[in-house]
Amino acid sequence: MVAEFVAAVVIAYLLGSIPFGLIIGKLTKGVDIREYGSGKTGATNLMRVAGTKLGVLTIILDVVKAGGAVMLAGVVINSSKGVLTVDGVSIYWQHVAQAAAGLAAVAGHNWPIFAKFRGGRGVTAYFGTLFAICPPAGIFGAEVVAIAALRSRHMSVGSILGALASWCLMVPLTIVYDLSPIYLAYGLAVIALLVYRHQDNIKRIRQGTERRLW
Repeated sequence: MVAEFVAAVVIAYLLGSIPFGLIIGKLTKGVDIREYGSGKTGATNLMRVAGTKLGVLTIILDVVKAGGAVMLAGVVINSSKGVLTVDGVSIYWQHVAQAAAGLAAVAGHNWPIFAKFRGGRGVTAYFGTLFAICPPAGIFGAEVVAIAALRSRHMSVGSILGALASWCLMVPLTIVYDLSPIYLAYGLAVIALLVYRHQDNIKRIRQGTERRLW
């Protein structure tokens, strides 16, 4: 099982490393979007460089690659692989594999091996993993992202609030529906990473100089 676990995580990282924003920018506009705006390869920067439609396409592809990585890990390490018991709490190895694959996919999106480790901030990849792990939380968080971003015209604000909102919903869902607590730990870890990746945005928001959507 160790070899399967490692393979699932490596594949998740490689899938996460596919820089769709960079690829689409080069194919459609002939530009390297890392040379513009925030210098990231994510959908928000592509929207500024190449337009909203291509940005939305990038969001979809980034969500699919990360969600697919988590689902693949769940298939490779299925429920028959057994249970891990920590302090009396039983956790399926399948859930551990999904969380590890999610982290790997987000890491790949942020530091892609196919783009000299210069990627995005991990937001769309994170929501892609949530759609696979806990769809209600993913959908709710995505709605918060859209509303907060449109209201403030700052994607960074929407991204952080959406990630926090999705985790807050996962707490009662874990209690009521007995979801794996490893998902909560996974969510906290990625939220901390997202905040870290948005440090420059947070600084500009405080200074009143943050870039606005459109």
